[in-house]
Amino acid sequence: MKVVIVDDQTIVRDGLVTICERLPEVEVVAAVGDGRQALAAVAEHSPDVVLMDLRMPHMDGIEATRHITMDHPGTHVVVLTTFIDDESINAALTAGALGYLTKEAGREDVDRALRAAARGQALLDPAVHARLVALARQQPAAGSRELPAGLTAREAEVLICMAKGLSNREIARSLFVSEATVKTHVNRVFAKTGSRDRGQAIAYAHRHGLG
Repeated sequence: MKVVIVDDQTIVRDGLVTICERLPEVEVVAAVGDGRQALAAVAEHSPDVVLMDLRMPHMDGIEATRHITMDHPGTHVVVLTTFIDDESINAALTAGALGYLTKEAGREDVDRALRAAARGQALLDPAVHARLVALARQQPAAGSRELPAGLTAREAEVLICMAKGLSNREIARSLFVSEATVKTHVNRVFAKTGSRDRGQAIAYAHRHGLG
């Protein structure tokens, strides 16, 4: 797995390089200090995953994530930041980030997030998930109003499962349908919610009380 690390603080960046280089089957192909450099590194190395800080000079992590997910669909982004406010979380997920960790994450947390992202799966820090759940609870219950974006009941169920971090295989087992059927529903959810990937769909789900 090829990884690019992006953080404007040299000591943090060097520490992340040390952590990631000790993970099995992980190769750090670049370590850079801002979003512009991140875009150049992704274009040069075509990494599987970018470990992305949010607040940086020249181009922040949100804008860099948006460009990466649009221009390099084979590269996935995991955010690693000190910020867990609602605005930062929603902005990152809407931009296309698949993972969101705080800088209190340990080596094993980073390893799990990188591997999940490389498989195209979302993984959120427990503190981030708690923030999204709290936000969802402030929304009207899904059953008390019309489903958003013209979603069918089954598509809404699939979206809820996605927001819980379930893979397509796990969703299939949970809903007692085939994995091919789940893939069809996932594609329809993406189309109806205007999401490019699971991260954006998860952000949509939480904004509309389906997480």
